[in-house]
Amino acid sequence: MSYLVDFNEVSTIGLESSPYAKALAGLRANEARYFHNKYNHNFSVVPARESQATLDYVNQVLQSERQLVFSARPLETSIFQVENIKWAYVFYENGLEINVMYTLDDPKRRAVGFKLSEGMPIPKELETKFKFARQKSKLAGTIRGSFFIIKNEY
Repeated sequence: MSYLVDFNEVSTIGLESSPYAKALAGLRANEARYFHNKYNHNFSVVPARESQATLDYVNQVLQSERQLVFSARPLETSIFQVENIKWAYVFYENGLEINVMYTLDDPKRRAVGFKLSEGMPIPKELETKFKFARQKSKLAGTIRGSFFIIKNEY
């Protein structure tokens, strides 16, 4: 069952088991606001248990590109296309958000992004491999983020 993310009324629906549920909900709402403002797209998520294909896709990219396998439990996913970009999101119980941005017609504009909910520690899978920049968000507080460029075709 999908859930349309509301960025005006931030809700922890679907994220309650996370110790960072409120911050993760703000991060999810921040993404919803971005897609609404930039693309007029409504951001919705589905429980991870109902979206194995999305999890497999994101895990394939992470494993193939950087040999990354996360131990945290995925809670929700989202996959959609706006304009010429395929987007995939996974929100994890430990407060991590991973997104895959895959342009269909420009191999130079493909990347995987990591965002950490406010207050969560850097996951052990990322702590020595990436540096994180900080940005402020009214919805999510302080977001720490990093990314890498995708080199292969998926």
